[in-house]
Amino acid sequence: MIMQAQTYQQQMQNILMQKEALSIQSVELKRAVEEIDKTTEKEVYKISGTIIVKSPKDAVKKDILEKISSTDAMLKTLESSEKKIKAKMEELRGKFSKASKGAESD
Repeated sequence: MIMQAQTYQQQMQNILMQKEALSIQSVELKRAVEEIDKTTEKEVYKISGTIIVKSPKDAVKKDILEKISSTDAMLKTLESSEKKIKAKMEELRGKFSKASKGAESD
């Protein structure tokens, strides 16, 4: 049971790190959309691999909005996984509690 608890703890840490990274990415993407909306230019620059490319503003905005949508979906998936692991941890905590009470009564 201890190994299982450690595994759940590691999974939870991984999920929290991924959520943090995705949250930061989402904020950055939303800021990029705000900046695109502010500009009056018809074309903007975007990073594509190791180069910067001039692209139509609307196409870049559409691409960023799709990335935001994808990031939000991944965040929801991680939140669901987090809830499941929390439930498993609570269940395991209950088993530990029962086991320790049983050991005390012996």
